[in-house]
Amino acid sequence: MTKDPLLEPFQLKHLTLKNRIMTTAHEPAYPEDGMPKERYAAYHAERAKAGVALAMTAGSAAVSRDSPPVFNNVLAYKDEVVPWIRNLTDACHEHGCAVMIQLTHLGRRTGWNKGDWLPSVSSSRHREPAHRAFPKLIEDWDIDRILSDFADAAERMQAGGMDGIEIQAYGHLLDQFWSPLTNDLSGPYGADTLENRLRFPMDVLEAIRKRVGHQFIVGFRYTADEAQKGGLSAEEGLEISRRFAESGKVDFLNVIRGRIHTDPALTDVIPVQGMKSAPHLDFAGAVRNATGMPTFHAARIPDVATARHAVAEGLLDMVGMTRAHMADPHIVRKIVERREDDIRPCVGATYCLDRIYQAGDALCIHNAATGRELTMPHEITAAPRRRKVVIVGAGPAGLEAARVAAERGHQVIVFEAAADPGGQVRLTAQSPRRREMIGIIDWRMAQCAARDVEFRFGIWAEAADVIEQNPDVVIIATGGLPNTELFEQKGEAAHVITSWDIISGAVKPAGHVLIYDESGDHPGLQAAEVAAAAGSKVEVMTPDRTLAPEIMAMNLVPYMRALQDKDVTFTVTRRLLDVTRSGNRLSATIGTDYSDLTQQAQYDQVVLNYGTLPLADLYFDLRPLAQNKGGVDQQALIDGRAQTIRRNPKGRFQLFRIGDAVSARNTHAAIYDALRLVKDI
Repeated sequence: MTKDPLLEPFQLKHLTLKNRIMTTAHEPAYPEDGMPKERYAAYHAERAKAGVALAMTAGSAAVSRDSPPVFNNVLAYKDEVVPWIRNLTDACHEHGCAVMIQLTHLGRRTGWNKGDWLPSVSSSRHREPAHRAFPKLIEDWDIDRILSDFADAAERMQAGGMDGIEIQAYGHLLDQFWSPLTNDLSGPYGADTLENRLRFPMDVLEAIRKRVGHQFIVGFRYTADEAQKGGLSAEEGLEISRRFAESGKVDFLNVIRGRIHTDPALTDVIPVQGMKSAPHLDFAGAVRNATGMPTFHAARIPDVATARHAVAEGLLDMVGMTRAHMADPHIVRKIVERREDDIRPCVGATYCLDRIYQAGDALCIHNAATGRELTMPHEITAAPRRRKVVIVGAGPAGLEAARVAAERGHQVIVFEAAADPGGQVRLTAQSPRRREMIGIIDWRMAQCAARDVEFRFGIWAEAADVIEQNPDVVIIATGGLPNTELFEQKGEAAHVITSWDIISGAVKPAGHVLIYDESGDHPGLQAAEVAAAAGSKVEVMTPDRTLAPEIMAMNLVPYMRALQDKDVTFTVTRRLLDVTRSGNRLSATIGTDYSDLTQQAQYDQVVLNYGTLPLADLYFDLRPLAQNKGGVDQQALIDGRAQTIRRNPKGRFQLFRIGDAVSARNTHAAIYDALRLVKDI
């Protein structure tokens, strides 16, 4: 039998890693008061329990007070972090998983109005566009202080039982020194030679080694090619890599290619759906070949086949599958058990990272247990008694409810009016760039098929159809239909079509199209992309002060790249008030929330994106027959207890509705609705 290269152990100095799969450093933004407390430990322990060989925690832990936590980072500059680090390492070591932590000083990649309100410092006078704070040009006493801070933080991590540390040098302070684009210094740390540009990172390494000794594992995660004119070249990056190897003070290299100073640059380093998988893998292999050093890497390695190739071909020693493990923390166990087809796929939605960059916590778009390990299960337990569950709707909410109910051991019947499952996700997947989203549906259909869920497609279920099944539980997951009203106006707007009409192809884009985006989410820009690609002149208008605020940073990048070379304009702070017919064109009355100004504009087509309204007639038809009359004990739902409301003594079943059948939200909310309700049925 062929031995799986992914399951071979790897010897890193004195440390034996039990396989070749790791989670690379990322900050899920779960710390409390800057400490990696129970939620943080539970998140990493879940992956350790399932077989990950190495958990590289934090992304990154801050070593200095003037590196404030813009991503809710772990505060490695506080002594009180040590017992929490010990708790984290113990939780992972219990399952044979090695644990390390990434340390950094953010430099200019932060803000002065966070934490202790200290000015950010950098080797550059220029602010980072993504974080906008103008830094103070670093002084010699800052350098001395930060050297000590790195050494102190490393010592704390060693005291907390970490197996090693990783020094962060891409987009942060250390590589701000070594990039020609971000070094405005003169003298021994100046930009004139590579030797000078590397002096500070090498000084940091020396300070850490003096404090923790040579047995403690120390590596670098760093950019070895900024892929930008005037920046660090691949040749210089390879030279830096060789110098690390020759120093004898670095135990592994974790290779990055690119910059992260803007949203587009970050998206090229960490690609989203529709972009090439593993785009920097061969470059990481070139670093390994040039240095002979243990080499780690992660950048959109979403599937086991790509990971296996990376190790089998000698490109990497340890392969990072970080977002993949947010989608499914049990990847390694499923490889071992030869259940790779059972792995919940990462669909590249990058909801996780986009939330972090908007000061939220990391959540997976279709695994609602990720980040909620203390309250939500990744593995569903059997119910004490089998019940009959009827679900209406086979979108993401309905399919998650069906999957969980079936895993609980219940008999499950699903009605769906359409010929195929998927709901709005199937509409989203009409865009070639977002086709991977259908993995959310395909995985659940496979899980349901394996558990004998009965599907009845092409049936518009009515109350009689549901009652005929004599169910114990009924779950309405019928989603919603596009809202065609304008803000706080009664009745449908005249002469408008919806973003769904354009995306689905039901209506062809006209010559001059207004996309009026009241929601600021994907369907608005997706419709704009379809119309622009068809050759239409497109105006995207929003009453908000920013464009598409719900799409968030990294997912906005592909839209902008698709639209900016087309005849597309963007208008903010304008509100559509009315649409009337004007000959064979449409006249739009446009106002603003900021004044009484109104104006008229002419278009051939007006497309409205204003969320959905619940398709919930069936729910209301069934309420009088339900034991709970549709009521939900919200405290029980939050606490993880079963629903026991009895508002109707003659009721025949429990009735619930979830997802957009309740209100317009998003895919994650729909799936979370289903999981936290049905896990206790």
